[in-house]
Amino acid sequence: VQLQACGGGLVQPGGSLRLSCAASGSGSSINVMGWYRQASGNQRELVATISSSGGSSYLTSVKDRFTISRDNAKNTVFLRMNSLKPEDTAVYYCYADYRDNTTFLVSHSWGQGTLVTVSS
Repeated sequence: VQLQACGGGLVQPGGSLRLSCAASGSGSSINVMGWYRQASGNQRELVATISSSGGSSYLTSVKDRFTISRDNAKNTVFLRMNSLKPEDTAVYYCYADYRDNTTFLVSHSWGQGTLVTVSS
């Protein structure tokens, strides 16, 4: 499974952005998808996850501002980010947990990262 993320950019504090991440590749069933972020000098942190049935969870600091969603038919996950703050500045990485339909092995795939900069 390959992941392609897009949607990052420069936005002013209080603004909004929508990230998307499309998974490609056949022969696998995707389970959990989500987003991590890594700010300069910091460790990567989990921002939000969503299961194939739609159950979601969020980092406390983004809850009520960010919304994760997915389109299972298109194997795409989205992250709507509202009321952005300078501390949200980071490279955002999407990920997916998936199972090979032939071997039933569970694996993990990462997108290439998209930079979100919140600054006036």
